[in-house]
Amino acid sequence: MYEEPRDRYINPFTDYGFKRLFGEEPNKDLLIDFLNELLRDEQGEIVQLSYLKTEMLGDTEVDRRAIFDLYCENEKGEKFIVELQKSKQNFFKDRALYYSTFPIREQAKRNDWNFELKAIYTIGILDFVFDEDKNDPDKFFYKVKLKDIETDKVFYDKLTFIYLEMPKFNKTLDELESHFDKWMYVLKNLKNLQRIPEKLQEKVFDKLFSTAELAKLTYEEVLSYEQSLKYYRDLQNSIDTSFSEGMEKGIEKGLKKGIEKGMEKGLKKGAQTIAINLLKLGLPLEDIAESTGLTIEEIKALQTELD
Repeated sequence: MYEEPRDRYINPFTDYGFKRLFGEEPNKDLLIDFLNELLRDEQGEIVQLSYLKTEMLGDTEVDRRAIFDLYCENEKGEKFIVELQKSKQNFFKDRALYYSTFPIREQAKRNDWNFELKAIYTIGILDFVFDEDKNDPDKFFYKVKLKDIETDKVFYDKLTFIYLEMPKFNKTLDELESHFDKWMYVLKNLKNLQRIPEKLQEKVFDKLFSTAELAKLTYEEVLSYEQSLKYYRDLQNSIDTSFSEGMEKGIEKGLKKGIEKGMEKGLKKGAQTIAINLLKLGLPLEDIAESTGLTIEEIKALQTELD
């Protein structure tokens, strides 16, 4: 009887998997190598990192707190917040900005202080894509700073946000060109691999694969991982269910009203089917375009086929 192959490596998008790879002292060199790939061009080589406490408290009892996935400091005193974000969240960018205020405020010194700050980097590894760029498949790397709009020059260079939209990274092994590409490939595909690809046989990745191997976990570690994996799968299932329900409600609403924006744009074939139904109801092309996400030209082509 055929059995599906068991996973060989941990899923790095689980809380346990992410912190095992990047949040443990013996594996600090993995995090340093990854951060250097993101930041080397602007701030040089990170030589050393120190893990800091991940729970940050507000100034008063009523202030909100922040709990980072990872919080580190390098040999220059610069701070690094590294976050794994598994799903879309309302006001995600606001949350990221709010989190960055904690390492800013903790640098404040009592008595004499000239307000000089060390640089702060917030890195987000995202298992989703931003809505505003979802139709741009090549845009998956974001580096954000405070800039002057008129000159497009960096106005303040000590606050940097880096976001990686992992679902958009679709390079194959043969297409990997840089060490950064290899990191992206490993993070996205690790959970599905059964062996170390020849192209990834480098010292840093040898260690990563060894650290991620499920067979090397203790019984207690396996239990912790399985619990973390269950949470990840439950979350993904909830997201998929919500999307499906949203599509169904959107289709129903679109068929009844046509001009409502509540329908999410789905697969093109589905959108075309909806458009054909709305054409049969005699709704204006503009309303159908608004309901389905198709262009007027695409809808006219469908209308021609109906005629």
